Amino acid sequence: MQPHQLSSGDVIADRRADYARMLEEGGEPDAAAELMEQALELVPAWAAGWYRLATYREKAGRAEAAIEAYRRTLALDPDDIFGAALKLALLGDGATPAQPPSRYVERLFDDYADRFETSLVEKLDYSVPQKLASLVASTGRSYACAVDLGCGTGLLGPEIRGRAGRLEGFDLSQNMLAKAAEKGVYDHLAQADLSLAPDLSGLFADAVRRRADLVTAADVLMYLGNLESVFAIVGELAASGADIAFSVEDAGDGEGFQLAPSLRYAHSETYVRMLLARHGLEILEIVRTVIRKDGGKPVAGILFLTRKPA
Repeated sequence: MQPHQLSSGDVIADRRADYARMLEEGGEPDAAAELMEQALELVPAWAAGWYRLATYREKAGRAEAAIEAYRRTLALDPDDIFGAALKLALLGDGATPAQPPSRYVERLFDDYADRFETSLVEKLDYSVPQKLASLVASTGRSYACAVDLGCGTGLLGPEIRGRAGRLEGFDLSQNMLAKAAEKGVYDHLAQADLSLAPDLSGLFADAVRRRADLVTAADVLMYLGNLESVFAIVGELAASGADIAFSVEDAGDGEGFQLAPSLRYAHSETYVRMLLARHGLEILEIVRTVIRKDGGKPVAGILFLTRKPA
């Protein structure tokens, strides 16, 4: 049994875990936690079980007990496929990670791929692809090569396809890439990790540097805290005179980034401006807008249109 498996490998433990989930869904997190504790007595090395216990305890308002269970999760799964370190940071037990674990993000979107578009577009009023494409269209330019970073299921691709001679898409999740391929608008799709240095990211495995005269990143930077690696990649990817269009969740006043309860990162305009200046990118336009809903409430975002000087 691998520690990240959702099944414990023990029939009785799994049955108790199933009942625990039903109790939690019925509004009884304390009872769910008690039953989950019984399941973990049978399979104490089950990381997924400890994570579920932690969430039940957290919902029951038992923060210290939740912290203990999140710590156990992380000890059993150091790769942190569940994002326990992010949860611990939100509970005040440790510093905010500069970036989430890549395996956590990859698993999150691999699991989410089949319902991603339905959830975002139909339920959360997600509108960033259209808004970002409108910003790109305002330049009046056509592009020989456009690269869509964090392309997901390819929602932005159809919006900018008409302006791109060649359209490439990259994402950490293979399942998301498979969904993007179904749209038939990308000339090339491949896996890439934006949290890594350019040489390790996967963006240049089969292609040259400085090949893109348009680089886009729609709602991907909120799954990264520190954006240094992203702008280093963009610097190697973008040709002279290239346009770079991207979105962030708005952290409001301040100079950095912060981890939200959603486990996404929000970035301040000041922080993004600092990175743009450091990497020599000119700001063409900044737009503040609602990018989606979360829990029925609007999520504020910032769209940036920038250019690499010729």
